[in-house]
Order: sequence, then C-alpha cells, then structure tokens
Amino acid sequence: MNPLSDRIKNLSVSQTLAMAAKARELKAQGIDIISLSLGEPDFFTPDVIKEAAKRAIDENWSTYSPVDGYVELKQAIQHKFKRDNNLTYDLNQIVVSTGAKQSLYNIAQAMINPGDEVILPAPYWVSYSEIVKMAGGIPVEVPTTVESDFKMTPAQLAAAVTPKTKMMWFSSPCNPSGSIYNKEELTALAEVLVKNNIYVVSDEIYEHINFTGNHCSIASIPGMFDLTITVNGVAKAFAMTGYRIGYIGAPEAIAKACTKLQGQVTSGANSIAQRATITAIETDPKTFSYMTEAFHKRRDLVVGLLKEIPGFKINIPEGAFYVFPDVSEFFGKTLKGTLINNADDFSLFLLEHANVATVTGAAFGNANCIRLSYAISEELLKEALRRIKDVTAF
Repeated sequence: MNPLSDRIKNLSVSQTLAMAAKARELKAQGIDIISLSLGEPDFFTPDVIKEAAKRAIDENWSTYSPVDGYVELKQAIQHKFKRDNNLTYDLNQIVVSTGAKQSLYNIAQAMINPGDEVILPAPYWVSYSEIVKMAGGIPVEVPTTVESDFKMTPAQLAAAVTPKTKMMWFSSPCNPSGSIYNKEELTALAEVLVKNNIYVVSDEIYEHINFTGNHCSIASIPGMFDLTITVNGVAKAFAMTGYRIGYIGAPEAIAKACTKLQGQVTSGANSIAQRATITAIETDPKTFSYMTEAFHKRRDLVVGLLKEIPGFKINIPEGAFYVFPDVSEFFGKTLKGTLINNADDFSLFLLEHANVATVTGAAFGNANCIRLSYAISEELLKEALRRIKDVTAF
C-alpha cells in the first residue's frame, strides 16, 4: 500500500530547485558547472542588517514571536508601504511569514475553494500554479510572447474571465521574464479586474531591482486597494534569502485568515530574522542600490552577448535578474547528435554539452523559452554565454 497522499503524488517538483540540485550534484563530481538556474543574489547580506541580527541575539530575542509578526516590524512595513508604494495599511492588515512563498501559500489556502479559477499571465513564477492547485484551484494560463514583452493585455485578461474566476496572480518585476507593468498598463488591467470583482495577488518581491526607476503597485490604482493582496519580502533586494521573511498587506479579513492558518502551521517567523528585517526595511532603499546597479550592468552584458547567438530571441528585461529568451528556433534541429524537441531538451542539452545550468520555460508556463539568472559574476556570465554560443552553432 502506498503511504503517500494523492495530493503529494500530484505535486510537481520545483524545476528551479531541481536544476539547482542537479548542478550541485555535478559540481560535487568535479564537473565545472556554471549555474544560471537559481534566483539568488550573489551578494552577502549588508553589514548594517547583519549587525542588527547580532544585536537581536545579544538582546535575547529568542522566544516565540507573535503569529503575525512583531509590532515593531509591522510598523516598519506599514511605513515602507506608504513610503515606497503610496499604500496605507493598518497594522491588522499586515502579516509577516516565513518567506514570501509561505505568504502565497497562506493566501491560496485562505481564499481559494475547489473549482475556483485563478488567472496566471504566463510566464509566471514556477510555484504559483502548484500552490493554486494544492488549494483545489484551477490555474488558467494566459500566454504571452517575447514580442509582447511577456505582458498580458486587458483584452486577454477579459477573455480569460469566467463565472468561476476568483483571482489573478502576477509578479512585477516578473520572475522569469524581468518585465514590468507600468502604471498605464496596470490601470488598463484594473478596469477589467474591478468590473469583474476579481482579487489580485501582486507579487512585488523584485520591487527594488528595477532598472526603470519607476515601480507601481496595482493596489494604488483606483478601485484596486480592497481587491489586492500585496506580497513582498526581503530575500532579493536585501540579499537575505536565508533569513526567510516575507509579508503581505491585505484587506483585514484576508489578513486575519492568513494569521489563523499560520497559527496552526508554523506560528510566527524567526525572531532574529524579524529583528534584522526591521533594520533592512527602515533603511533608505538607496543604501542598497549598489546591488541593483550591478544587476543592471549584468543585464546589459547578458543581453548583448545573447544577441550575438543565432537562434535566441530576447526582450529587454526591465527588472529582476533574469533573461527569458525564446529558443523555439532550435526545436526540430539536431545539435551535437541531440535532437531538440522542446525547451526541456534544450535546457538539458546545455547542461550536458556546455556545463551550464538553466531552467526550462515550461516550468514557468512558456514552453518556448528558457530562464537564465544573471545573479553571478560578470566573469562567469561571459564564460557561460561563450559556452552556450559554442555548442549551439547550427
């Protein structure tokens, strides 16, 4: 008798984590793998944040934290929402969790009933669809292309709406495409959302890794505040991936529901990490802009090198630290004795023949593309792109 539940048997493995694990396995065998698979900044956590964590240890912040987060941290988040996003949340509308991924899971479990449809502009972050399905929801993918800068139009959104539509989930800046919806684009989408009373999960974890200088939160668009759950965290912009702190701003009933769920699952997030996050969020974001500047420079480097490789079709990412090239021109071709049928084949081909780890776009809802992370040094990026160019020559 199989002891596992149908739920876990039907759950897909995270392809980003799976490829990262495969890259580590090959490295352990002595193979010179360059990993472009994992979305993790290659910077260390800034000293001012590390000092705050050390102080928290010395000050004995070692007991259980409140389920929804320390009041002082929620106050800092409240100020951040106002300062950066022109959003005014009460403290009872803010919930701190163990990473933005738990925030997303909480939202799905608190809001989605079996059979509810959730619109996902594709490409989307790899875990959205699985988190929705675990709650009994039905992901509804809305395809986009490199030609449209991987952005969904209001007409596409309207066409995807049915009587079962409950929510839309999206990220801006987007993982994996790096695309950013500007205020005008969000306003046009909001007209459809408000008309149909559709809730939105706005994943803004890459907010500060933005090369345009302008970030707009959809909750700030007229009519959208009460329909939006704004999700954020400190992993990316502050190089705090291991601290595991995420948070939401949401209508009070939704925030309370997420707190209720979290109280039965994990309780409050790590106490030391929360105290360090207070310092991270209260510090002027410009203090950490050196990381964004480095990512911007790498973006230009990678885009320039990819343009030199026949068969890669790209847009210009405006944020985050990914490129998402369309590689469909390679489909049906044989490279070094390997027939490339799809993006899965192409990604595995690059791992085997170029020793470069990427992630298939199929994991993100777009089977024509692959995702490359440029959160590594310029030297390694140049070498990785050189290898890819060498092995993909027609």
